[in-house]
Amino acid sequence: MNNDPRVPNRRDRIASAARQALLALFLLAGLATVAFARTAPEAMPEVALADLPKEAREVYALIGQGGPFHYDRDGVVFGNREKLLPAKPRAYYHEYTVRTPGVKSRGARRLICGGPATAPEACYYTDDHYRSFRRIRQ
Repeated sequence: MNNDPRVPNRRDRIASAARQALLALFLLAGLATVAFARTAPEAMPEVALADLPKEAREVYALIGQGGPFHYDRDGVVFGNREKLLPAKPRAYYHEYTVRTPGVKSRGARRLICGGPATAPEACYYTDDHYRSFRRIRQ
């Protein structure tokens, strides 16, 4: 048995190999997530404006008019941290609350619009608080 502290023993070599294997799995999982996030916008489902809940259609109309909006947070920058929307420069996207009948809080429904404030280039609807989006078509 080697007692030299500079030479790793069998247990140390096994632990090191296990750490390396875990790191490789985490890296692979991260790459898969990035690949999905990059391809998701192209495959994003669409929804017709007419098929949205009336509350969402009302907010959409208010966006084109520049407000007034019902919530203080309406119009704030949406960071797209989930990376489910097409990659754009910071402050491109803004979020707006869509009221949910019977819910006292802001709820989970939002419109996310990108581009000029009153003439967005694209808007997206989520009813599950940013877990999924549908691009709005007129």
